[in-house]
Amino acid sequence: MAAEAPLVLVTVVRAEGSVPREVGAWMAVRADGLTGTVGGGHLEFDAIARARAALAGGELADEVRYPLGPSLGQCCGGVVWLRFERVAAGEDVAARLPQPSLRPLAVFGAGHVGEVLARFARELPLALHWVDSREGQFPPGAPPRGWQQEVCSPPADAVPDLAPGSAVLVMTHNHAEDFEIITACLRRQRERGDLAFIGMIGSRTKWASFRQRLQARGFTEADLARVTCPIGVPGVAGKQPAVIAVAVLAQMLALPAPVQAPVQEAG
Repeated sequence: MAAEAPLVLVTVVRAEGSVPREVGAWMAVRADGLTGTVGGGHLEFDAIARARAALAGGELADEVRYPLGPSLGQCCGGVVWLRFERVAAGEDVAARLPQPSLRPLAVFGAGHVGEVLARFARELPLALHWVDSREGQFPPGAPPRGWQQEVCSPPADAVPDLAPGSAVLVMTHNHAEDFEIITACLRRQRERGDLAFIGMIGSRTKWASFRQRLQARGFTEADLARVTCPIGVPGVAGKQPAVIAVAVLAQMLALPAPVQAPVQEAG
């Protein structure tokens, strides 16, 4: 992503105590606009002013410490360190941005709920692997960087290749497909135990029927306890696709953070 005009990239590089944004949050400040946020309020107001003064020819500190107390007009109580970097027109901005830790999320089904969920997920720290058995079901255009869209029939065949630590959401147009995907997920859990969540859209009646069939295939109560159905945070009663998508994504964000694989040092 090349910068169309000179800008200043502002990044949260350190934080202590109660602060509005996490380390890695960023904001790109141009003379005529900005993208992103480092937390709003007087903190962001001062950061924008510093950046624009630099774009107008002024000096620019590499890093500034901001105590979020009365002197800044904020009462968070923590401390934030912001890094300021000049970016010339034509330079690659994306190469300078911190890489966030993303939850691998596998969504089986590109129907009404799957489409809305994927659209909302673009703004969240999720790396989506989106699977459907039907050609032409995905929305037009290239998926975001790091996402994968896969046409796979039967879709259960995609389960063994999901990223370790994936949370899996099953919401296809076909109950037979749902059943085989859940079966494949439970088999993978028996073999590897590396899926963070297995959830399926549907009623308790649907899950009761699936339970009986899965038990007939030899799955135990311990196996079946790994499946969540219905999905979504409790207390959200609406059945509109957008309501379901928000409830389910909130549930995904509440999962424990994915464990990062240790970096292997050479030699």
